[in-house]
Amino acid sequence: MPLTTPFAEVALLLVMAAGVGLIGTLARQPLIVSFIAVGLIAGPSALDLVRSDAQIALLSELGIAVLLFLVGIKLDVKLIRSLGVVSVMTGLGQVGFTAVFGYLIGLALGLDPVTSLYVAVALTFSSTIIIVKLLSDKREIDALHGQIALGFLIVQDLVVVLAMIVLSAIGIGAPGHGGQAGGSVLTVLASGLALIAAVVLFVRHAADPLTERLARAPELLVIFAIALAAMFAAIGDAVGLGKEVGGLMAGVALASTPYRETIAARLAPLRDFLLLFFFIALGATLDLSLLGTHLVGAMVFSLFVLIGNPLIVLAIMGAMGYRKRTGFLAGLTVAQISEFSLIFVAMGVSLGHVSEDALGLVTLVGLVTIAASTYMITWSHQLYALLEPVLGVFERKGTPREPSEAGAHDTGGYDVILFGLGRFGTAIGLRLKRRGIRVLGVDFNPQAVRRWRELGLEADFGDAGDPEFVAGLPLRGVDWLVSTVPIHPTGLSHEDMRRTLIQLAGAAGFTGRIAAAAHGAADAAVLASAGADLVLEPFQDAADRAVALLCGAAEEERTEFPEIASEGRETA
Repeated sequence: MPLTTPFAEVALLLVMAAGVGLIGTLARQPLIVSFIAVGLIAGPSALDLVRSDAQIALLSELGIAVLLFLVGIKLDVKLIRSLGVVSVMTGLGQVGFTAVFGYLIGLALGLDPVTSLYVAVALTFSSTIIIVKLLSDKREIDALHGQIALGFLIVQDLVVVLAMIVLSAIGIGAPGHGGQAGGSVLTVLASGLALIAAVVLFVRHAADPLTERLARAPELLVIFAIALAAMFAAIGDAVGLGKEVGGLMAGVALASTPYRETIAARLAPLRDFLLLFFFIALGATLDLSLLGTHLVGAMVFSLFVLIGNPLIVLAIMGAMGYRKRTGFLAGLTVAQISEFSLIFVAMGVSLGHVSEDALGLVTLVGLVTIAASTYMITWSHQLYALLEPVLGVFERKGTPREPSEAGAHDTGGYDVILFGLGRFGTAIGLRLKRRGIRVLGVDFNPQAVRRWRELGLEADFGDAGDPEFVAGLPLRGVDWLVSTVPIHPTGLSHEDMRRTLIQLAGAAGFTGRIAAAAHGAADAAVLASAGADLVLEPFQDAADRAVALLCGAAEEERTEFPEIASEGRETA
């Protein structure tokens, strides 16, 4: 039964989105899947609640403009130089191989060449939003594989930008695109160059002083950013380049300002809210009765993305000299398609290049791959342990790309091996060194390893959950293995990592004692039952230390490590 007003309809959709989104988060699924499901449920194939098409389409278009604005605001030219060879090679290699093989698969499935090309290009994009969220939740965003994944995701974003621009150029003069049906291609290109010139002039002469003035009132800075995105999107649409390219150019106009991170952080919730309506509108346009006709093709493409994309990354990184574990963990991050994939094909539909069936096919692939890859990334270490015996073909002998951060333990003779080189681990390491105890630090964050070495401590790059790495450590004669790996917010991932280290050390023949950091009595009991000889409780230990300092005891030790003391004061 249709609702009486658009406001009531939108209100009901928001309530449905919140409810379905809650169910999705309990199932550890990204909200994209939940929002498309809301569209399917509210669409004509189910409850038939969506009638305010114009209002929802308007919110959807504004969401896409804000999304491309936030992509543009991250495209600082300086960033390209910091990507690194592996990110560029892996990103471009993955995009190229996926596009070529995806196109061939599309032809083999009976799709026409244009549709096959659109689908193949759509399969090359991975969701930066989802990957960053999952890696951050697992505390792996600073790991070597996390940094490499972020690098080639940025390369993918650059490819997205180029694909959108090329698609807009191809669509110049197409009916229904930007209101420029039959318009002059030269006129539209001239308008595009004028828009670029305006952006360049704005960046050189107005961006910094204007944003600095607006930043005195943060709310006004946000309104200005939204206005700029909407204005450029409208101009881009008017000249035939499309709202997407216009929104992107607005972001580029502010990419070099010192306030871009503030703007991006404040607009991210608005982007997510507005994109809700894009995914709802997308789900509402899908006919469930027709999705069955895409089932075979969607499953073939989904398997290609879930298996083929990670293998492509694994092969490229292996050829460049990275270990199979690093390549595997980085490769899992491209085992899904992105929200940009849906937007890209939707642009093709609006241009008349492909039919609605192609959008339905890609949407079904998106639902399958996003849902499946979430679990693959969440349980990546367990999945690697299962597949490790067959991954040796992807690793070159000696792994020449990683020894610069590894191999520090060749001499052996350590008293303590410490995993986790954060503030707590660094404080322990410095104090052990002061007492003449030789300690080897281990972390999967290359920057943490470098920081330790700068402090005069010996450090090695490695993962506490890697059986090969743990077995290769100089465990003979070591008195203590210490784990200060941070606790995961859910209490699952890193708790398992600590217990895994205990198990791997025993399997490697370690005969010394093991200490592990815990938060809370329950966590301490779990570690003790897993075989930890000593459980460190940082909060309790810090409280005891604070009491000692307040009582005037051991003041001299505090002053001997000013870098640790200052970090502690900043944290407090």
